[in-house]
Formats: sequence, structure tokens, C-alpha cells
Amino acid sequence: MYRRRLIRPGYAALCKVLSECRVDLHEQHFQHLCELADLRKELDTVRAQYEALRGAVLEREKAEANLALLQRDRDRRTCIVEGACYWLH
Repeated sequence: MYRRRLIRPGYAALCKVLSECRVDLHEQHFQHLCELADLRKELDTVRAQYEALRGAVLEREKAEANLALLQRDRDRRTCIVEGACYWLH
């Protein structure tokens, strides 16, 4: 037995609108993913720059600490050569 489909007049228009909405959503999703990828690349660049800066600051601090040790050692040797009392602690 063959049954005839009963479709309301607005149903076809609704299907068309929903289809267009689905296409728009897919386009927006793709754009969002592209923007997210761009932001992730930018974040990776900023992280790399931060690590480079952090490394430079640590190296500078090490150099300053070594310089302070060398200056203290020079002062100690100078005091010893001049015959002055020098406390080691």
C-alpha cells in the first residue's frame, strides 16, 4: 500500500533555511579554527621570545654574580698584600 507524504507548505522553506544555517555554521567554524591556529602560532612566537629573554636575564645575573665574586676576591687579595687584617667570614 502506497502512502502519500503530507508536507506542509512551510516545511520546504524551513528545510532550506536550516540548510543555509548549517552551511553558515560550517564556514564560521572553519574561520574560527583558522583564527585559533593563527593565535596559537603567535603565542608560540611570544613564548619563544620570552624564553630567549629569560635566558638572557639569567645569564646576565650569573655574570653579575661572578663579577661580584671576582671583585670580592680582588679586595681580599689587596687587603692581604697591604698587610691589613681581613676576616674570612
